[in-house]
Amino acid sequence: MTARLRSRSLRTRLLVFITAVLVCVCAAMALTTVFAQRAYLMGNLDNQVSDAAERGVGGAALHPDLTRDLTFLNESGHPAGMLAARLDAEGDIINAAVVSQDAPPRSLSTAQTSALKGLAQDGSTHTRQVPGLGTYRVTALNASGVRVLAGLPMDDVLDTISGLVEVESVVAGVGLTVAGCVCAVVIRRQLRPLGRVAATAVEVSRAPLGRGQVTGLTRVPERDTDPGSEAGQVGAALNRMIDHVEASLTERQRSEEQVRRSEERMRRFLADASHELRTPLASIAGYAELMNRGTDRIEPGLAWRRVNAESARMRSLVEDLLLLARLDEGRPLQSAEVDMAALVAEAVWDARAAGAGHLWQLELDLDGPSLVLGDEARLHQVVANLLANARVHTPVGTTVTASVEVTSTTCVVRVRDDGPGIPPDLLPTVFERFTRADTSRTRAGVLEGGSGLGLAIVSAITTAHGGRIEVESTPGRTEFTLELPVTELPPTGTAISARTAPV
Repeated sequence: MTARLRSRSLRTRLLVFITAVLVCVCAAMALTTVFAQRAYLMGNLDNQVSDAAERGVGGAALHPDLTRDLTFLNESGHPAGMLAARLDAEGDIINAAVVSQDAPPRSLSTAQTSALKGLAQDGSTHTRQVPGLGTYRVTALNASGVRVLAGLPMDDVLDTISGLVEVESVVAGVGLTVAGCVCAVVIRRQLRPLGRVAATAVEVSRAPLGRGQVTGLTRVPERDTDPGSEAGQVGAALNRMIDHVEASLTERQRSEEQVRRSEERMRRFLADASHELRTPLASIAGYAELMNRGTDRIEPGLAWRRVNAESARMRSLVEDLLLLARLDEGRPLQSAEVDMAALVAEAVWDARAAGAGHLWQLELDLDGPSLVLGDEARLHQVVANLLANARVHTPVGTTVTASVEVTSTTCVVRVRDDGPGIPPDLLPTVFERFTRADTSRTRAGVLEGGSGLGLAIVSAITTAHGGRIEVESTPGRTEFTLELPVTELPPTGTAISARTAPV
């Protein structure tokens, strides 16, 4: 029974349990009422029986020598159906009669008299079934040798109790029926939110999550997420779980997409690196072949210069690749205080020497020492690459400005030029490896054009120092912004006024 009940729905189980509780409560109340009423009525009847016995003893005491005398039953006031008897010393009945309605007392038969034998003469009440008369409540008294038995019928008490049981049964049945119907309606209404939550859970379970479909998952309605109710708590928890599932699947998709893009970048990187290395190797091999065929085909000095140039280009490419590999592995860099203002100034001087056809400017806006914690050589490489990028990809006569600003937490280095700008389709990938803009920007030559790793190295070194690099570009203005954390809060009173000066 319990196992079958457990297999039922929560609505059915609640209704069964509540009905069982109501039945128990109604039964307990009915039994309590019946027993209390019976005890009350029996108490009254026992008092009446005791009074009747005492009156009988008083009447019999008027003629103590007449042991069979029952004339006291002729007195008025005795209820119909009352019986009385005189007893001998052994407790046997000598004479017994019953009061009749509008008739003299009638003697009891032998069978009726036998039903009254064996009573203790101590005034205690007993219940006896008297043939032909019904159920009686009787008692026996002994007062100075006068022994009298008296009894009253229990029909009224029994009828009252039976009527009470019938009334309570009808009332309890009607009440249980009404209460069951009300409980069924209330339980159905109260469990509707839980049903909607369960329907949402079933719908979500049918979603093809294994195939990565994470968008548009059904949520529990807001009305069913009230934390004040148990169903609302379940609904809110289910919504949070769905959010976590979507977030996890979205993150997994993002990770898979990142892996796919990483693999694509790796394949492209290997292809570009192979191409970049193949070009100088092919040149070196070609010049070596010409030298092997004789000096009449090429001037030895030119051949050796080209071999050295291609070797230098290949060595630079290999060094850049090794640097990026070390940065990708997270190898620690040297750490020391670096004055970025001095470093940028030196880099601008070097860039002026390499690109005399450009106009170079330096701007300083310092509210304190421009000290950062990092690898000075690598930071110099960052600034030098930014300046070289501006020099290589802009025409002669372009103005290139390098500026340094210091705030309470960061040191900001900007490199801007008024050249043609970066093509919009190239701007999102400008910091990726082997990214070039040859189709839109002028390159100064094979050796100076670079391999497309300069800005990738800038981004990697900046990230390794806990900074960030951004670029904004429109025709006539391209600006790279480098932000690095400073080593300490700038002291007061050390401000350096901003200035712009050609270098």
